[in-house]
Amino acid sequence: MSDSIQGFPLTRHQRDTPEGIELSYWLVSAQGAKRVSLPGQEAVLFVQQQDQSTIAQQLQDLHGWRWQNLELKNLLEQPVAALYCRSLTTWHTLVERLKGSGIVMMEEDIRPADRYLMERYIFAGAAWVEAGAKSRLIPIDIQPAFRVLSLDIETTMKADRVLSIALQSENYERVLMLGPALGSEEPHSVITYCADEKRLLQQFVVAVQDFDPDILIGWNVIGFDLRVLQRRAEVLGVRMQLGRDRQALRVGSYGQNRHYARLTGRVVLDGIDTLKGATWQFERYNLEYVAQTLLGRGKAIDSVNDRGQEIQRLFAEDQPALAHYNLEDCRLVSEIFAKAGLIDYLTERTRLTGLALDKVGGSSQAFDNLYLPALHRAGYVAPEYASGQTGDHVPGGHVMESVPGLYRNVLVLDFKSLYPSIIRTFQIDPLGLTLGLNQQESTADNTVPGFLGAAFSREQAILPGIIEHLWQARDRAKQEGNAALSQAIKIQMNACYGVLGSDVCRFYDQRLSASITMRGHEILTETAAQIETAFGYKVIYGDTDSVFVWLGDDLPAEQADAQGPRLAEALNHWWQDKLQQTYGLSSALELQYETCYLRFLMPRMRDSELGSKKRYAGLRQAADGSDLLVFKGLEQVRSDWTRLARDFQQALFAQIFADQPCEALIKSRVAELLAGERDAELVYHRRLRRPLDSYQRNVPPHVRAARQLCQWYRDQGLPAPLQQGDTITYVMSVNGPEAAEIQASAIDYQHYIDKQLRPVADSILPFVGLQFDDLTRPQLSLF
Repeated sequence: MSDSIQGFPLTRHQRDTPEGIELSYWLVSAQGAKRVSLPGQEAVLFVQQQDQSTIAQQLQDLHGWRWQNLELKNLLEQPVAALYCRSLTTWHTLVERLKGSGIVMMEEDIRPADRYLMERYIFAGAAWVEAGAKSRLIPIDIQPAFRVLSLDIETTMKADRVLSIALQSENYERVLMLGPALGSEEPHSVITYCADEKRLLQQFVVAVQDFDPDILIGWNVIGFDLRVLQRRAEVLGVRMQLGRDRQALRVGSYGQNRHYARLTGRVVLDGIDTLKGATWQFERYNLEYVAQTLLGRGKAIDSVNDRGQEIQRLFAEDQPALAHYNLEDCRLVSEIFAKAGLIDYLTERTRLTGLALDKVGGSSQAFDNLYLPALHRAGYVAPEYASGQTGDHVPGGHVMESVPGLYRNVLVLDFKSLYPSIIRTFQIDPLGLTLGLNQQESTADNTVPGFLGAAFSREQAILPGIIEHLWQARDRAKQEGNAALSQAIKIQMNACYGVLGSDVCRFYDQRLSASITMRGHEILTETAAQIETAFGYKVIYGDTDSVFVWLGDDLPAEQADAQGPRLAEALNHWWQDKLQQTYGLSSALELQYETCYLRFLMPRMRDSELGSKKRYAGLRQAADGSDLLVFKGLEQVRSDWTRLARDFQQALFAQIFADQPCEALIKSRVAELLAGERDAELVYHRRLRRPLDSYQRNVPPHVRAARQLCQWYRDQGLPAPLQQGDTITYVMSVNGPEAAEIQASAIDYQHYIDKQLRPVADSILPFVGLQFDDLTRPQLSLF
């Protein structure tokens, strides 16, 4: 071990060589990044032994593969064999042939470079050990320290020329600027001038190689910055040799407007995708909005909406100012990554699941990494993709009918990680389902009943143990204050249900997902019934894993708050006794007291007397003793509502919850709107979820505004500024929706009264005996 290389897996690669498949890994070590290679490897997939003759016939002219019977079975209890290939080319050809012949294959999609790490549980770190002529990797625990470099480029409006490239890290800042040196630069300026664009790109390659980052970060850095750099490099004949072994950058796309970047020995992380993957949620994901929200500051250009034109002006007139703007974008990205703990989160995710740092999504692969090695050691291989039972209706989380009203003293009780706790308690597991169905035929004593005919083995299951391990690890992470690890574990525990309920998961079987969600329905319903019958309180709402309990309006607030923990503890004991008596199971269900709302609104559905679902508001005390308004599903938290509506809702609800009169507020807000004093609050922000030309019959307002803006840009000889996934800002004018950047018509104030203020008011005013129209009609007649 003393001569071994120890490090954290950064990137993984595979290629064909005359000696077989070579797997290579770049490890981040204390001595810098090191590359280790494992030659002479094979790719493997599994097939049913009964298909041997058919497979031999299909592959009779194909060389470089071998058959081996195994002491393993699939989840149908059928014996399986392995097909080994000494080259990736042979492997891909073999898979395509067998797929065309209808041969059932198992685990054929797992890349050899991934399988090698997965089967050895190499997640948190690896040690490369030379063992004679054959080297190997073994798992160890490493906490890496990465060299991170932030990248941002500025271009012409058409992105057909790169004007500047900024690079930034701790104690390092540099801007490569197109154009001749002016002769008046400060001696220690961060700007390096490049005579032409080709030289600019060449200097960029040199700068990256000199800094030698482990991770490149940026904002839309793959979809824009690296794509533009690669495209311009191809035009100018520059090789973007950015990999650690000087391999060229590869940027590609997949799906709908999704992009990836491949660099040997380096990882590229996009700020937007990484935030979303770590479950950060923002109304908008442009850099200006996220920076203002997280950091309290934004871009170094005053007019952010006109920054394209301003960048062109700065390049022509004030290049040091352009360099400052370019660098500030890099700094913002670096500070967002630090503030949100994104690299710590990705590191802990990798240490937990073995996912590559730059893997976007990856819930199914993470599940495979945790589950498949244990499944193989139990004597089984995974089934053919999505080959389980289907055709039934499997409901999602249970949402109770709500009781509309304006309340005092509403407790929220929440089941901690309900779906993972159901998996643990009721032994829900793909392998356990196979064994349980077989055991059920002889005796039901060894099984736990599920739904849709499922039965699970009590003696042998893998997933409950994985969940229990994750659960305990999360509790430790919370105690140690490791927020990144806690969040990574939470996401992965919840994903264990999500992948089982997805028909793109290899273990998909509706008996698995139904036994989780339908058990959740049962638990929520029985909890509510127990609260009402045993304690005499009214349950006014329930959603997936939470129940809302009204204690009555007359109870003092301190007593209401104190009742929460007592009620949760009593219900936990009740569930423990119930599950032991009914099923002989130990309960992992854990009901927690979440909060007490001093005032609580459960609104009605619009134009109905029925209570709404997933929409409510409440007033509770924050940790510092101050009042805190909480909104769920209402205008306050929806990105497609204007600031006018959200500010109005915040003010109106605060007054009503405080038992203050609200008539004057409503009248003044309408008057200010009609007088033009609220114009800055009238902008809509909507995301384009589909390509603009895909909207044919029903064209919503934001699409009309987006088309209008794109046409305006084309009229100026510029490329369209919007594509699928971008956000359009627009206002409603007397002539319909108009993009905010080019608004020319007068604002339609009546639209904002009817569509923004009235819905907010109507959700709460009827509960205090008021009507919006009664308060505003006299005012409207004055205008």
